[in-house]
Amino acid sequence: MRPSNISMTLVLAISATGAFAQDRGAVVATYADIAEAAYSDSLLTAKALQSAVKTLIATPSEESLADARLAWLAARVPYMQTEVYRFGNPIVDDWEGKLNAWPLDEGLIDYVAPGYFGSQENDQAELNVIANPEFMLSGKKIDAREITADLLSNVLQEADQNEANVATGYHAIEFLLWGQDLVSDAPTAGQRPYTDFVQGAGCTGGNCDRRAQYLSVATDLLVTDLEWMVGQWGKTGPARLAVTDNPDLGVAAILTGIGNLSYGEMAGQRVKLGLILHDPEEEHDCFSDNTPASHHFDVLGMHNVYTGTYRRIDGTVVSGPSLQNIVAEKDPALAKALDTELNTTLASTQALRDAAAAGMSYDMMLQVGNAKGEAMITAVVDNLVAQSRSVERISSVLDLSGVVLEGDSTLDAAGEVFK
Repeated sequence: MRPSNISMTLVLAISATGAFAQDRGAVVATYADIAEAAYSDSLLTAKALQSAVKTLIATPSEESLADARLAWLAARVPYMQTEVYRFGNPIVDDWEGKLNAWPLDEGLIDYVAPGYFGSQENDQAELNVIANPEFMLSGKKIDAREITADLLSNVLQEADQNEANVATGYHAIEFLLWGQDLVSDAPTAGQRPYTDFVQGAGCTGGNCDRRAQYLSVATDLLVTDLEWMVGQWGKTGPARLAVTDNPDLGVAAILTGIGNLSYGEMAGQRVKLGLILHDPEEEHDCFSDNTPASHHFDVLGMHNVYTGTYRRIDGTVVSGPSLQNIVAEKDPALAKALDTELNTTLASTQALRDAAAAGMSYDMMLQVGNAKGEAMITAVVDNLVAQSRSVERISSVLDLSGVVLEGDSTLDAAGEVFK
């Protein structure tokens, strides 16, 4: 979900020919190959999640719930490395909200803690479709006796054009597997019991049959949506052709993805905003406490496309000519600078992961008065902003008019005005 207060515009005034046109063609071919591989890995791990969910529904237990959660966490690893393909690729940007929209008003989907309220301006924040087989939406009576893909995708997703109404994708599934994380002063994620999926006697939370049905449909949708995106990056896929038919535009797409994901999306909305508000509801994977890993693999995805190297989940490597190579031909120092900055950012996100593994979860880092947590999170913001500035310099070096990042309100308020 892209917050409405971020406006990012790529200004392109690209020369029709260039000294490195052939090299750029090879670079964008690598870029498309990595996309196909990373989305394919996302699909494989989503299918593993789908299988684990089926087992959980068929035989609910502590073990089957734990296995489904582990499968979800594994599925996030390749998918987050694909987020760098947003912004510069309209096919991806128009699609990704189905899979990774956040934050969400979880009360749209299922029960929430007593006294918990979602967005004040969202009439569906407490709809709880799992408990209500019929409800009113925009003055129309909705028959939800059967939870279907159409209901989730075409009725509930962004219902009333409210982006907080997230009914599909990783975070809807995450909420169903973990439940709300209501503890911010201890390393405790959501504590949904496996009995929320027990059919008949022993069901907790009510409506266990509908909860299982919702989880099954949402997971099936995830697989279907990823199958579609894998096809977009195949040999004749429109996403691949969009970047390979015009290599200059393809290189611009790479820069747009790295720059915009770094600056407004991550540094501003995903990282700085939560720190300003000290609000655990602003952490990206808030139900599972997986946010440090989520941030890390986002940055790794940027490093992948810059260096032209991606390690698949089976250990094989997809690699080829890279953006770093063609930048080095023009300005070796600048090429090295962005590589160093990306590695520095990776180290700072790894520090978040290490702290979480040692017992300081991300919501604990966000707490008022946690100087160590604030310092670690601030370092991530600073590093993301720094690499964004190198992206803009590279666009000039490569004879593109530049990737222009308009100000993000969160960063502007903190004095990080992009110039």
